[in-house]
Amino acid sequence: MKIAITGGKGGVGKSMVATSLATEFAKINKTMLIDADAECPNDHLLLSIKRKKYTDVYQAIPKWNFKKCKKCGKCASVCKQDAIIFVKGKYPAFVKDACIGCMACKNVCPYGAITEAKRKIGTIYTGKKYNINLISGELKLGELPSGEVIAKLRKHADRINKKLKASTIIIDSPPGIGCPVIASLVGTDYIIAVTEPTPSALFDLKRVLYLAKYFKIEHGIVINKYDLAKNFSKEIEKFAKKNKIEVLEKIPYQKDFINSTIKMKPVVEINPKYKKIFKNIIDQIKFK
Repeated sequence: MKIAITGGKGGVGKSMVATSLATEFAKINKTMLIDADAECPNDHLLLSIKRKKYTDVYQAIPKWNFKKCKKCGKCASVCKQDAIIFVKGKYPAFVKDACIGCMACKNVCPYGAITEAKRKIGTIYTGKKYNINLISGELKLGELPSGEVIAKLRKHADRINKKLKASTIIIDSPPGIGCPVIASLVGTDYIIAVTEPTPSALFDLKRVLYLAKYFKIEHGIVINKYDLAKNFSKEIEKFAKKNKIEVLEKIPYQKDFINSTIKMKPVVEINPKYKKIFKNIIDQIKFK
């Protein structure tokens, strides 16, 4: 079973929920945790895992042979990112940092002057602790296409799992609703949308649940820090009831969660009383 942990807004507690669920699932069966927040991976920190490099991630980029180039400018005309600058009578200038690797320029060149090169855009790491097999993707500093890193991360995770044979795979999604999030959600069996009792969190929750409905993936809501604003937590519950979405759990705001981050241990290991919360979530979703 593949379970995605998402929520839209950053800082609502997605990684805390993902690592805590992974810790409890790992006591039941073989579990893999995929940290798909490539721009800011932190599951290895929350679990105190020393990661090992698994492989690098590369993006395709064009390379020009100016002996073949006739200065027609067709490559620049099809580049939607404006990564190719063309002035009539001059060779095209390539802005590498703006390129997304679509290679439309190569396909349109009538003279075969463009070939495919590559550049490193990220790294994939592995690690293990608490019987959790962690696969973590990290975008190279200054690069933009984190969605591509996540897509490659998912492919490598599937390849690793052919040998590992984990029956539970938890994917810790990045914040937002863009391409990186979509790359982490597709192909999953269930989505846990983590939110907090604030207007911005509810707004983003609605947007990310729209994605869940679009991809026809079953989903439920976890309200984190619900006791910080109980009145607004009720607003989230009203939204859930109106749209027939299960509220899987309401997690209180306690110092144990801060201590968990400081000590780099899952909160269920800091204080066993939280095991009940995450076991309850597991019991509600594991047979869906």
